[in-house]
Amino acid sequence: MREGIHPVYHSDSVVKCACGNTFTTGSVKKELKVEICSKCHPFFTGKQKIVDIGGRVDRFNKKYNLKNEE
Repeated sequence: MREGIHPVYHSDSVVKCACGNTFTTGSVKKELKVEICSKCHPFFTGKQKIVDIGGRVDRFNKKYNLKNEE
């Protein structure tokens, strides 16, 4: 392999989730920020939660004239 072209690998990178959960992993970045992790993802928690990025649910409801059913 060529020298000097590969990024520095950090074996103690910190991952921070929007829910407040943090854990360490290996990455080329020192810190990673994520929106969903295994502590808050619906598949792992068993709770249904709509993850609306950029108002997609609202745009769909407006487009098809659906009422907000919460």
